[in-house]
Amino acid sequence: MKEEISRVLTMVQEGKIDSDKAAELIQVLKEKEGEHALHKSNDYLDKILKVRVISKENDNVNVNLPLKLVKAVLKTGHSIAASIPQSEKYVKEIDINLLIEAIEHELDGQIVDIKAANGDSVAVFIE
Repeated sequence: MKEEISRVLTMVQEGKIDSDKAAELIQVLKEKEGEHALHKSNDYLDKILKVRVISKENDNVNVNLPLKLVKAVLKTGHSIAASIPQSEKYVKEIDINLLIEAIEHELDGQIVDIKAANGDSVAVFIE
């Protein structure tokens, strides 16, 4: 975008356009840049948060959640689950802030990789 703005300013210096037209062109360039950034963010939110649990006893879990949904309900859902006695012991050990930070920084790939001594494994990643 800097290059385009530089060209607009050069056109003003050369007398090809006046300052009002230059301001209008620069505004259009900024709007296009904002749309591009918004589109990039939306592309990221179209990705999927995947949770994979592989158990030695074959109690495997595969969960796929759209990031849009995850981002919208992560904090609320965690606090609700933490208040349910049956799920409290499982939920309190999950670092929700780590997941929120990963989404806010548009992290791709594996976020969590846990391998237990009994052969169980848990993986959380964004694809």
